Amino acid sequence: MYRVLYRKWRPQVFADVIGQPQVTKTLAYQIRENRLAHAYLFTGSRGTGKTTCAKIFAKAVNCLHPVNGDPCNECAICKGIDSGTVLDIVEMDAASNNGVDDIRLLRDEVNFTPSQAAYRVYIIDEVHMLSTPAFNALLKTLEEPPEHVKFILATTEVHKLPATILSRCQRFDFRRIEPSCIADRLVEIAKAENAALDYDAAVLIARIADGGMRDALSLLDRCLSGADNVTVDTVSAAAGLMNREYLYDLMDALAAGDTARCLSILDELHKASCDTERLCVELIDRFRSFLIIKTVAHPENLIVGTAEELERLKASAAAFTEEYVLYALGVLATASEAIRRTQNRRIEAEMALIRLCRPETDVSVTALTARVAELERTLAALRQNGLPAAPAVTPAVPAPQASPVPQEKPAAAASADKDEPLFDDAPPFDDEPPFDDAPPFDDEPPFDGPFDAAPAPVKQPTSFAGFAVEKPASGGFAAQFANAGSDEPDDEPFDFEAFMKEHENKKSEAPAVSPAATQPSAPSFDEPRGAAPADDGESPIDARTWTQIVLGAEKRFAPLIGQLTDSAAYISGNVIHIRMENRMKLFINRDYLSKYVSEAARETLGKQYQIKLD
Repeated sequence: MYRVLYRKWRPQVFADVIGQPQVTKTLAYQIRENRLAHAYLFTGSRGTGKTTCAKIFAKAVNCLHPVNGDPCNECAICKGIDSGTVLDIVEMDAASNNGVDDIRLLRDEVNFTPSQAAYRVYIIDEVHMLSTPAFNALLKTLEEPPEHVKFILATTEVHKLPATILSRCQRFDFRRIEPSCIADRLVEIAKAENAALDYDAAVLIARIADGGMRDALSLLDRCLSGADNVTVDTVSAAAGLMNREYLYDLMDALAAGDTARCLSILDELHKASCDTERLCVELIDRFRSFLIIKTVAHPENLIVGTAEELERLKASAAAFTEEYVLYALGVLATASEAIRRTQNRRIEAEMALIRLCRPETDVSVTALTARVAELERTLAALRQNGLPAAPAVTPAVPAPQASPVPQEKPAAAASADKDEPLFDDAPPFDDEPPFDDAPPFDDEPPFDGPFDAAPAPVKQPTSFAGFAVEKPASGGFAAQFANAGSDEPDDEPFDFEAFMKEHENKKSEAPAVSPAATQPSAPSFDEPRGAAPADDGESPIDARTWTQIVLGAEKRFAPLIGQLTDSAAYISGNVIHIRMENRMKLFINRDYLSKYVSEAARETLGKQYQIKLD
């Protein structure tokens, strides 16, 4: 009668158990030194050897001729345990015997002495499936069993066990078996079965098994059922993976953002009955390899595969950023969980591929991070290689349009058109209609000057107490205000101290000139808008100087910013009178704010003045 490989090749001694030296060496030492505990807890993922080690332990403690902690497998007890005729070894499935009545029956049986062996060994598999009353019924017996009883509890979900159970057992954790160990063991078994197994195919089986030896042997058994020579293609077909080239095709399509190509590959895999969940697992494993390549100096220590495959993985990983790889792992992990819960698995896989091709459709933090990383990568490439040359574009020649009324030009004008720019043909300002019909501005006095020609740019003088200043101050709002009528650039800052000294010297030498004689016929730019003519004994403050005072006050007290806009001022004795168009502004509280204007005026004019709001 044929026996499946995982039962036929089940280890019979601790030395045959691969990948679990931390468990097998300790158990063999305890048996050899007779330091046995009364309860053991074996925990780990599926197919890692928990039940196998439990059976070897049960035979070893009852073996008549143990060999260095291992059973001899030759005595009557060992052969009886293998054949199932020794009833002192009890295997109990807690998934189907999880009630309190089952545990009560077990508790009554432990009081009987063994019939053939030295110990009664109870192996309770999937112990986490026991109910809470069953756990409570087992506590006392598990803590103080009879001397002839040993308990071995096995589980894949140790976190579901009560703390009271954990504290009464010696715990042994079974690790996932390394893919290289599984591959070597598969090659040995295939050779013993008179079959050929390529090492690359054995590595692929080990990856699919995910650290479980039982799953690996089951897949090998399936492959050997169809052919004696097992290759990578044989394993791919048996596992529903088809050819592994589709993974590289998917990676290339994702790197290019080709959504149509990704969905076409998924459609081909769906038609070939490829399992969608297995596809997500394969993609997760592929992006995990990319992440290791990008973050580890020697990825060959963490990635199982041939040297050729590793080089191909490195070339494929270069097309992705580390941020995108993390984003892809998150999307695929979410899709893998959703596939297990939904009826239409294909839709979940398609949505995952669309998100991977178009991160802009995802507003999660990882998606935004991946997009920013891609932009930074593109910008770095542009900085290194420069902008690509723009393609040559031939300008389209517009079709000639017929003029409704042809006009003849003089010969002189026609020849001038060839050499002179287009704007020279524009009519002069003399031909423009006058603006006599335009309504006057409300706040400006009417301008009586002629409009026959465009006014030439002139340097607007700035007056201070009747003296013209040729060079206005530079920088800030005051400079913009003072230079509004000037086309000359400000090469040097205005030295106010030097100007004041020059002003004092000129004042002592210059003859008395009436203010009216210095005023131009047209309104000066520096005259504040809305200011009334100065009376006798009153001296108006020019716009430039008043702007400096206002900026100084605003610098001292920020809430004044903008409050003195469109204001004017004049000096009468020791008082600066301020005229404002809008009296509802903040400066109406002059008793509180006038001191800042007074300090600014003293700094600018060199004299202390009182402030009054007219």
